[in-house]
Amino acid sequence: MVFHQSIIRVRAGVRTDRGGNEVPDWAPGAVDRKVITPVSVQPASQAEDVEVSRASALTGWRVISAPGTDGDVTSRDRIEWDGMTLEVVGEVGRYLGFQHGDTHHIEFVMQRATG
Repeated sequence: MVFHQSIIRVRAGVRTDRGGNEVPDWAPGAVDRKVITPVSVQPASQAEDVEVSRASALTGWRVISAPGTDGDVTSRDRIEWDGMTLEVVGEVGRYLGFQHGDTHHIEFVMQRATG
């Protein structure tokens, strides 16, 4: 079975900063979490950058939802998966169904930076 995993979409709340601007609020009580299932999470990319002072790595995974699953994920969200908090990279692809024009499935890349 390919679509046997789940992820948690984490969406920031909104707060007003000292300048009166609305900014994302990632405080634990301000975020909205939603479990998205069933999905398939697969390795997508890895890159390392080694400097004298530090080594950094970017690791990415591709998420594909099962047919009929629209995950309500945007490029501004974060994803919790496998004990990690990951950033959504780029826009979320929504593939339309042939008959009704509704979402057939979604695909996106998420990544983690370390170092």
